[in-house]
Amino acid sequence: MLLFAYLILYFLLVFVLRSILLWKKTGINPFTFNKTDDAHDFNGKVFKFITIFELIIVGIYAFKKEWYEYLLPFRYLENPILQKIGWVFLFASLILVWISQSQMSTSWRIGIDENNKTKLVTNGVFSISRNPIFLGIIIANIGLFLVIPNAFTLLIVSLSTLSVNTQIRLEEEFLKREFGNDYLEYIIKVRRWI
Repeated sequence: MLLFAYLILYFLLVFVLRSILLWKKTGINPFTFNKTDDAHDFNGKVFKFITIFELIIVGIYAFKKEWYEYLLPFRYLENPILQKIGWVFLFASLILVWISQSQMSTSWRIGIDENNKTKLVTNGVFSISRNPIFLGIIIANIGLFLVIPNAFTLLIVSLSTLSVNTQIRLEEEFLKREFGNDYLEYIIKVRRWI
């Protein structure tokens, strides 16, 4: 039950609340995924699927313990030390994502915004990682796997890692076009992950 409540809180803070704050401040909707079939919008559908899938898996764990066996748990990984490490990852992820979003300020978006100009953020955590928000999401999914290790949380880690890496590459191409030499200099100084 605690894990499900935490996941809801996580989504509310980093997606819903952050989106509302940005919209109130700028009038801009930070969700940029549309309904086309290009790579960007398809990846947005994958993100949405992963989020719903994650809620279902954690919901089964929290509310339907008798169904949990169908998720093919890895019993040999179920131990208190790994679970504690998983919770540390989950909390660290929330902190990292929240700080990163705060430092992006009005430049934060969910996806690529072709219509509204933003500024290139290279300070704070962005001076250590070019993608701290995506790094935080990967850390959260690994944390979830450590708390409830099963075939489906492993699938979530795999799918989200592929999807995030695809999105990063799409965004890098956009940022090269948008910011030119400033972005090229930035990628020389700061690594993609850490």
